[in-house]
Amino acid sequence: MDREELKYEYWFANIRKVRSRTKRKLREAMPSARHIYYIEETTLARYVGKEEERNEILNSMKKWNLEGEYRKLEEKNIKFFPYFHTDYPSALRTLLSAPYAVYLKGKTVPKDTLKAAIVGARQCSPYGEHMAAKFGEALAEQNIDIISGLARGVDGAGQRGALNAGGRSYGVLGSGADVCYPKENRGLYEDLQKRGGVLSELPPGTPPLPQHFPARNRIISALSDIVLVIEAKDRSGSLITADQALELGKEVYALPGPVDSSLSRGCNRLIKQGAGILLSPEDLLEELHICSRESIKKKLKNKIMLETSEELVYSRLGFYPKSIGQLAEETHIEISKLINQLVTLEVKGYIQEISKNYYIKKR
Repeated sequence: MDREELKYEYWFANIRKVRSRTKRKLREAMPSARHIYYIEETTLARYVGKEEERNEILNSMKKWNLEGEYRKLEEKNIKFFPYFHTDYPSALRTLLSAPYAVYLKGKTVPKDTLKAAIVGARQCSPYGEHMAAKFGEALAEQNIDIISGLARGVDGAGQRGALNAGGRSYGVLGSGADVCYPKENRGLYEDLQKRGGVLSELPPGTPPLPQHFPARNRIISALSDIVLVIEAKDRSGSLITADQALELGKEVYALPGPVDSSLSRGCNRLIKQGAGILLSPEDLLEELHICSRESIKKKLKNKIMLETSEELVYSRLGFYPKSIGQLAEETHIEISKLINQLVTLEVKGYIQEISKNYYIKKR
């Protein structure tokens, strides 16, 4: 689609009170969104049964500034892929409630790669955070793209692990693609755009309202070939993602945990219901026939070897500067110990202090 056609598609996608299913039906009947913009009321009534939806379409024609609104989108460096665009993620077309359009900051989602969702609790345990990062890193090293929600806890840890391994990851937002939520993940939000992207079905500027997140989860499950649940309470958003993935015929795996831990109840219940058990990245990759245990072990010998606490600090850094205060908040390490670990990592050549108390990763 050329720019002129995309202006009309952007208008059509932004008619809020018209269902995506209605939009797809009408668009399929028309040669282009431009034809819908100039449609006669009698023709519109033939394809859109609800009077309220017809009125929304007709009223939006009078209010929408085609050139001005599309220029705002371009200024924010947001890519826009309507349902019939060749770069619209084909996996989303499997959804009955497929979004009419997606908005992307970063690189276009590749169509020919295996994709794994890593999801879990926002208030996760250190164990959950460590395992999320470990699985994210191991899968990314095998060219598997990591899909998640850029949330606190497990989501962010899994995506950071993927980026640390030099892999790709995509964050699906419950806000507009230009709205970073949560704010403390700004560094990850920026890093994802360099080696992956952030995407949303919501128009730019949309705030992260609670009702947006269950819908966001269906996109995570649709984009992914497998779903890994690392830690989840009963009735959590991660279990919604898992249920949606199962409905779509995807494989779901769960990390077992203590039976008396509320953070493990959701995962343990999934395992009881037949989900695959996550014992180690090596086991998972072997089960997926990605590579053998021997080849993984050989590769692990050549990895950067750090102490556990150093690895935690290193895993929170990227190519967007973070302050000592932000790192202390994310790692829960005392400032004095954190400073010592930062100095050690800098001496080893793994990180760099680019300004007073602000650090980035060097490799």
